Amino acid sequence: MKLDLLAIVAHPDDLELSGSGTFIKHAELGYKTGVIDMTRGELGTRGTIETRTEEATAASSLLGLAVRENLGMRDGFFEETEENLLKVIRVIRKYQPEILFANAVEDRHPDHGRGSHLVSRACFLAGLIKIETTDESGKNQAPWRPKKVYHLIQDRYLKPDFVVDISEFMARKMETIMAFKTQFYNPESTEPQTPISSKAFIEHLQSRHASLGREIGVTYGEGFTVERPVGVNDIGVFL
Repeated sequence: MKLDLLAIVAHPDDLELSGSGTFIKHAELGYKTGVIDMTRGELGTRGTIETRTEEATAASSLLGLAVRENLGMRDGFFEETEENLLKVIRVIRKYQPEILFANAVEDRHPDHGRGSHLVSRACFLAGLIKIETTDESGKNQAPWRPKKVYHLIQDRYLKPDFVVDISEFMARKMETIMAFKTQFYNPESTEPQTPISSKAFIEHLQSRHASLGREIGVTYGEGFTVERPVGVNDIGVFL
């Protein structure tokens, strides 16, 4: 299955927190979208691997994804090894995305910056003909390099290179986040409190997206950074 938009991120809920409005919007526009989680988020203070998997499945349905996979790397400990690069290269070649989204280039959680660099490097390597990979059936994969690589803005604020208007989809975005019910605000939870489990964190997210929206003259926005300048065909098509 060829995808238009593919996110390859460190943890289940990374895309939901920082890019789900954009993915919902483009699924509604007819784009085929998918998410690859590199780890199962097993080091999270709250929840389990099993609940995190169930929550990712629920969020995927709300996102309208065509596909979601997990690469099973070690949460907190994965490195930029040949083995892990090849795992990412295989999914890039499998789904041949036109646009790929990766984690923030730097962030509070070290997995985010490390995952960002790993995926960015894999995007380049996936286009090299002399790197040979096979799919699940043993068939040789053709080289593929996404046309564009964009990066999320996550816990730490980074100045966005562009902002997507998600005003119409903000409520659904919040539904995808709250699908991870063990991770985020739940007044009935008896699990330990974390930096992302408070009501204040949810309010912060809403304020962040309102602030990004204000920068482009809309109600809510999601911001991204780029690896190279974005080309423009029509200078009059901006908001």
